Amino acid sequence: MRYAKIALFAMVLALFALPAYSHQGGNVDIEIISDNGDEFLPIPYKNYKTGGTHLIKKYLEARREENYSIVIRNNTAERVGVVVAVDGRNIITGRKSFLKNNEMMYIVYPYGSTKLEGWRTNQDAVHRFYFTDVSDSYAVRTFGDTSAMGVIAVAVFREKEQPRILYEKELKKEKAPAPSSGAPSSGASREYKSDSAGTGFGDETYSPVVKVEFEPENIPSKKILVKYE
Repeated sequence: MRYAKIALFAMVLALFALPAYSHQGGNVDIEIISDNGDEFLPIPYKNYKTGGTHLIKKYLEARREENYSIVIRNNTAERVGVVVAVDGRNIITGRKSFLKNNEMMYIVYPYGSTKLEGWRTNQDAVHRFYFTDVSDSYAVRTFGDTSAMGVIAVAVFREKEQPRILYEKELKKEKAPAPSSGAPSSGASREYKSDSAGTGFGDETYSPVVKVEFEPENIPSKKILVKYE
């Protein structure tokens, strides 16, 4: 059986279903929250279906230098895989993301929730997300990539089969590189308009995961795109 060897089970909040959340509607939702628990208020923009995928677009006001987390709530009775990209980069590997089913993804269990706090660098740690200027963003400093700047993107994949849990294993081949030191890469030092924003590579924090077997469907059931400025 083909399986997504790159699917990760985030241990922090996804170990058990969280009964405090409503499970009506069979939905998967996200929130962008600050460290004090406040939600950054989203402004709905578009909500429609295309090619079998439910597409939701929103706007968000970023607050410079403030840490943030992406909370994903699975209000369905099945596991889902989520490919998450910030500023166009997969938050697990740092690679360019096209929100496809062959990318590394997190697994959220039925009626569960997970809190994603940063760019993953190994099995036990991430570096915090924080809102910053474009020139200081991880995508620009490390890759010179502005193609999806200021966008938090989540693609939700349903599961084809119920697999078994694999043994815990260190992530050796797929991990995000640390940002480049010194000045931004060539082409990234240009001036940006004052309301442009990006996400930085912040302090390291403990965030363990285990590897699980997961075979996603070919296309996402849902995409959520949040544009922040």
